[in-house]
Amino acid sequence: MGMVVACVLQTAVNNKLLRRQRRQARHTAAVTLRWNELSTLPEQYASMNFADWWQQQGDWVEEPNERRDGQSGVQYLHTGDGKTLYCKRQCGHLSRSLRYPFGRPTVVREHRALEAYRAAGVRVPSLVFAGSRRQQGVWQGLLVTEELKGFISMDQWYAEDAPSVRGNATHQHMLRELAKTLSLAHAAGWQHGCLYSKHVFIRVRSQGVEIALLDLEKARHRLRKHAAVRHDLKQFYRHRGPMPEADWFTLLQYYQAIGTIEPTQKLLGAKTPVTPH
Repeated sequence: MGMVVACVLQTAVNNKLLRRQRRQARHTAAVTLRWNELSTLPEQYASMNFADWWQQQGDWVEEPNERRDGQSGVQYLHTGDGKTLYCKRQCGHLSRSLRYPFGRPTVVREHRALEAYRAAGVRVPSLVFAGSRRQQGVWQGLLVTEELKGFISMDQWYAEDAPSVRGNATHQHMLRELAKTLSLAHAAGWQHGCLYSKHVFIRVRSQGVEIALLDLEKARHRLRKHAAVRHDLKQFYRHRGPMPEADWFTLLQYYQAIGTIEPTQKLLGAKTPVTPH
């Protein structure tokens, strides 16, 4: 009798897990296969589905690398009207959580983050298409975005000596806009999760400086906004690249003046200074 009860219980558990996996698969495919109406591309691209985009090929910006038991890489795509697109292409590249124990393509999470950051007022690449499908038991994912035209990375900003070439006023404006951008994301409860200088992009226009953030693959929403502030600022200090420490302290001063959460020494920890020694 005990064995029979055990078998019945195990069957019930297995059926529950199977139903959950099927619901997850339907949800993942349904919410991501879409054309973004904010795109500036011609309407002809609106009719393209996952298979159409999957067949598009271009030069690799980032060669496919092995991570998360799968592959992920980024290609250039060029449209007929001269625009440049970036296509993130994935196979079996999954993220797992309590909500998605069987995993889902990381582009699904990045797609959600792109829309959330835009809603928070943070400039991010314009989304063209995001989708996922399962082929012969393997998840495939696509994320197609438009080029950030006229922007340069923060690494390039310092490499070209922009603080001197463009003048201190413009450089200070850049630091203020970066502080504002980060505070907008954090006020909405979003943590970038991979805040490196190479993922911060800058454009100088006649009306001022603009900041955009890239690579939201690891972005996540935090219930405690302090946690988002702590993680991102500590990470950026370690991976700020060529940014001198003096600019880091200036950035924090602007953040303290703009943000709703003060990045104190207690919040950031002993290894992330908030004032010059």
